[in-house]
Amino acid sequence: MKPVIALVGRPNVGKSTLFNRLTQSRDAIVADFAGLTRDRHYGNGRQGKHEFIVIDTGGFEPDASEGIYKEMARQTQQAVAEADVVVFVVDARAGLSAQDHDIARYLRRLGKPCILTANKAEGMKEGQQLAEFYELGLGEVLAVSAAHGQGIRSLVELALEPLNLPDPDDEEDTEAAQTIKLAVAGRPNVGKSTLINTWLGEERLVAFDLPGTTRDAITVPFERNGQRFELIDTAGLRRKGKVFEAIEKFSVVKTLQAIESSNVVLLLLDATQGVTDQDAHIAGYILETGRAVVLAINKWDAVDSYQRELVQRSIETRLSFLKFAALHFISARKRQGLGPVWSAIIQAHKSATRKMSTPVLTRLLQEAVQFQAPKRSGMFRPKMRYAHQGGMNPPVIVVHGNSLEHVTDAYKRYLEGRFRKEFDLIGTPLRIEMKTSHNPYADKEGS
Repeated sequence: MKPVIALVGRPNVGKSTLFNRLTQSRDAIVADFAGLTRDRHYGNGRQGKHEFIVIDTGGFEPDASEGIYKEMARQTQQAVAEADVVVFVVDARAGLSAQDHDIARYLRRLGKPCILTANKAEGMKEGQQLAEFYELGLGEVLAVSAAHGQGIRSLVELALEPLNLPDPDDEEDTEAAQTIKLAVAGRPNVGKSTLINTWLGEERLVAFDLPGTTRDAITVPFERNGQRFELIDTAGLRRKGKVFEAIEKFSVVKTLQAIESSNVVLLLLDATQGVTDQDAHIAGYILETGRAVVLAINKWDAVDSYQRELVQRSIETRLSFLKFAALHFISARKRQGLGPVWSAIIQAHKSATRKMSTPVLTRLLQEAVQFQAPKRSGMFRPKMRYAHQGGMNPPVIVVHGNSLEHVTDAYKRYLEGRFRKEFDLIGTPLRIEMKTSHNPYADKEGS
């Protein structure tokens, strides 16, 4: 198994910058705001032959007793419990603080391998300016600069050294099962984090009674019945007019990126509020990116029969363009209706990655044309010759022939229905592209 390295420290010492440097990504939001990271955030890193998992955590206040800071402290404590090695990050320029002493006291009690790392140390003399950090009683102080990449290799080597990792070349090369990237998207406060915590059986994500608690897109590895998933909990998307904070602007970008990088999106709606314009906007973006999608109406237990009927009608009218998606009614808090959602997610992924042979597609195309030919446009009637698959996730079917630029959208929808029925494509968009053959004699007619 991959070793786990947890990054802890008080707010704004550069943990997320260090996380991005270790994972060689930009997965964690980085900005000049204290307390930006709230949940624990997982990423994969690699140095040489060795791979490892890095956990980024929010600003740690071990003695926090209320509100969001208590929830953030609980997240950090859980990350430390999961880790093989803890990297305690302090700010070399700001110097030692009382909060650093509190964190050091907590880590000393645990007795887990810990590396004291002074970040933002570019251009500083280690001996003199870092001497005060030895007061923390955690041994040597390693000077690094996450922003400039200085000392990062030494940090990883120091973290992996006590673990006595085997040489990866000596381990059996087993092919892992395909991992499904599942993004949970929706408006703020519809229960996305609560749903993932229910799936995981623990409070992995901060679920706090305050809209917009999740600011980053958090990836959590998960396995169910032998199938591996990466669960992506996204920050709730608000309407543009309500995005005031720079932090929330970052979060919207991260949410859109999470949707794009996923295989399947679970669009979570709130039964108590019905389908809003913002729900339709998110659904439209999912469709535009071509991701497979499953619809789930959360808090179904909190509405009466009249409200349920209104919600179902609003789905039929406002989300009619997602008719291909499976619809489920759930209660994340009471664990109701969650089993069928998993089946729909796996089915949507299979549909999105379905392989369709050229002979079968061509036969279906010819049968469809025989049953109902495309309309004539002036002197020309579109003539379809053959079809082949042009891509997956979403599936793309390319139809070749003559005068296909005259094929109407209605006829494309007719073809889509025939292809969907044959290949049982549920939960994924299907794109049909028309490619007209070029007439080699067209340019010679006037000569």
